[in-house]
Amino acid sequence: MAKEEGSSVEVRQRKKPKTSGSQETRAEKRSGTPVPVRAPKYVSFQRFAKIFIGCLAAVISGMMHVFYLSAYHERKFWFSNRQELEREITFQGDSAIYYSYYKDMLKAPSFERGVYELTHNNKTVSLKTINAVQQMSLYPELIASVLYQATGSNEVIEPVYFYIGIVFGLQGIYVTALFVTSWLMSGTWLAGMLTVAWFLINRVDTTRIEYSIPLRENWALPYFACQVAALTGYLKRNLNTYAERFCYLLMSASTYTFMMVWEYSHYVLFLQAVSLLLLDLFSEEQSDKLNGKKGTFVAKVVKVVKFYLVCTLPLTLNLIMKMFVPHKENEHVLKFLEVKFGLNVTKNFTLNWLLCQESLQAPSQDFFLRLTQSSLLPFYILVLIICLLSMTQVIFRRMNGKSQKETVTLEDGRIGERPEIIYHVIHTLILGSLAMLMEGLKFIWTPYMCMLAAFGVCSPELWMTLLKWLRLRTVHPILLALILSMAVPTIIGLSLWKEFFPRLITELTELQEFYDPDTVELMTWIKRHAPAAAVFAGSPQLMGVIKLCTGWMVTSLPLYSDDDLLNRNENIYQIYSKRSAEDIYKILTSYKANYLIVEDAICNEMGTVRGCRVKDLLDVANGHVVCEEGDKLTYSKYGRFCHEVKINYSPYVNYFTRVYWNRSYFVYKVNTVISFQS
Repeated sequence: MAKEEGSSVEVRQRKKPKTSGSQETRAEKRSGTPVPVRAPKYVSFQRFAKIFIGCLAAVISGMMHVFYLSAYHERKFWFSNRQELEREITFQGDSAIYYSYYKDMLKAPSFERGVYELTHNNKTVSLKTINAVQQMSLYPELIASVLYQATGSNEVIEPVYFYIGIVFGLQGIYVTALFVTSWLMSGTWLAGMLTVAWFLINRVDTTRIEYSIPLRENWALPYFACQVAALTGYLKRNLNTYAERFCYLLMSASTYTFMMVWEYSHYVLFLQAVSLLLLDLFSEEQSDKLNGKKGTFVAKVVKVVKFYLVCTLPLTLNLIMKMFVPHKENEHVLKFLEVKFGLNVTKNFTLNWLLCQESLQAPSQDFFLRLTQSSLLPFYILVLIICLLSMTQVIFRRMNGKSQKETVTLEDGRIGERPEIIYHVIHTLILGSLAMLMEGLKFIWTPYMCMLAAFGVCSPELWMTLLKWLRLRTVHPILLALILSMAVPTIIGLSLWKEFFPRLITELTELQEFYDPDTVELMTWIKRHAPAAAVFAGSPQLMGVIKLCTGWMVTSLPLYSDDDLLNRNENIYQIYSKRSAEDIYKILTSYKANYLIVEDAICNEMGTVRGCRVKDLLDVANGHVVCEEGDKLTYSKYGRFCHEVKINYSPYVNYFTRVYWNRSYFVYKVNTVISFQS
C-alpha cells in the first residue's frame, strides 16, 4: 500500500543504485519467497484512474463553488428582479469605482479610445487628470470589456452578469487550485475535497467575494493560488522533466498575471521570496531548483544575486514602470506602518482613520471562535506542530552529521524532509504572524490554513511521523497511519456535513432583500435635477456610488494609494468637524464643488470603537480634543458643521442652500453668489 501512495511518500533517488535493487527484490532475497509484482498495465491504469478521478473531483468542486456563489448572490440581493440602478447600488465604495470603469469601456466607441480616456481621465475627479488604469489596476476591466464584446455576449447577457460571472468563475479556479495543492502534498484527492469544504464553511474568513465582488484581491488571489499549486509541484522531488517545465511555465504566467491585477501583489510575493530563501537554507536537496550548484565562490555570488532579484523583482518592475509613467511613491504606507507598530504617534486624520479600519486591526476573538467551531483551527495547529517538530528533527540530524538515506519511504516517517512541506510551513507561519497584526490578511492566510490542515489529516506520512515518535508496539505503524489518513478526514467530513450543510442549504433557500430606498432616491434626484457639469462633494464611499450610478463628477474617491486623493478625502470630511461655514465653503470651492451631500449616518455616528468615529478623528486632528489629557475638550466657537447647516440660519444659509433631503441624505447647493443675511 505504501507504493500506491507513491506521489507523496516516495522520494526520488538522487544517485542510481549500483548493487541494491527495489524493496521487493531485497525482501525476496531475505525471505526466499517471491513477491508478487503487478503487471505494468495494471499499475498504469490504476495511476490513470486515480489522476482522472482526482482531476474530475477538483473541477466539480470548483464548479459547485461557482454555482453556490451565484445562487447565494441572487438570493441575497434579488439581483434578477431589480432595476439597473438598484443593482449598481449593491457595489459599494471602491467596488463601485471599478465597475464604473468597466461600464465606461463598454460605452467607448472603440477599445483604443476607451483605454485612452481611462489613462487620461479628467471626467471623474474635479480639477484632476488621472491614469486610472495604473492607479487602480484596471486590467481586469479592460479584459472583461474586450471579452464581452468580442464573444458577442452583448446579445445574450447583460454586462453586469458577464462581469460578476467572470469573478465567480475565478473563485472556482481559486478553490480548484487549493484542491490541487492539497492533493499534491498529501497524495490523495480526499485532502482536496476537505480543503474545499473548510474553505466554503469558513468563507466569511476566506474571501470577501460576498460583499465586494470587484475588489482587486478577488481577481488576483485565484492566480496566486495557481502559482502556489505550480510551485508545490515544482518543488517535489519525484517530478519528471516535462512536469517540471509545465509547473515552471504555469508558475511564471500566474505570477505575472497576479502582479498585473493587484497593486499590493509585490508585498505578497516578497513574503513568498523570503519563504523560498529559508527553504533553500533548510533543504539542501532542492538547491539545484533554487540556486544552482553550491560550494564555489561563484556559486555563492550567484546565490546572492538571485536572492536579490527574487526579493526585489516586483519593486524593480514597479520602478521601471514609473520611469515611463511618473507617479509619486506611496509614502503614507511607510508612515502607517510606523504608527501601526508603535514606532511613532500621530494626530493625522488619514493615518488614524486607516488604523481604525477593521481590516487593519488585530483579529477579534470571533475569528478564532469561528475557525474552532468548524474544527479548522485545531487540526491546523496539530499539523503545523508535527511538521515543525519534524523539520527541527531533520535540522538537528544534519547538524550532527548523520547521513541521509538515499530513499525515504513511508516507514521512515520524516515528513519534515520534503521541500514543499518546508516551504508551506514557513509561508503559513509568515502569513499567520502578519494576520495576527492586521485582520485583512486573514483572506490570504485562512485559505492556506484550509489547505495545510486538509493535507495533514489526509497524509499517511504525517501520521507515520507522529506514530514513530509515539513508538506504538500493539499495531503496525504503517497500517495504523493508513487507517488514520482515511478515518480522520472521513469523520471530519461527516461532522461538517451534519452541522454545516443544513446551514448552507438554508442560505440558498431563504430570500434576503437588499433594501436601500434612500440611496435610490438620491441617485434618481441627481440624474433628474443636477446639471450635467455638476461636481458633488461628500464621503468618498458615497462618491464612488455617485460616479457609478450617475456618471457625475466628484471631488474625491475611496482610493488610498494616491496622496492627493487622501488629502482630498481629509479636506472633504471636514464637513463633519467643528469648522466655520466660511472654512467649509473655501474648501468646497477650491475643488469646484457645486453640491454638498451630508450623511446622517456619519454626522450622528455612534461607533462601537472609542475614538474611531469620523468626527472624533477630525476633532483630534484639528486640536478640538486632546486624547492624551483624558479627552479634555478645547475651546471651539463653532458647532459641528453637519449639525449647524441643517438649522438654516446665518451664516450657513449665506453659503449653502438645501435643495433635497430624505431620511439619510441632505443635499446642499454651494452658492456661487454669497448673500449675507442678518
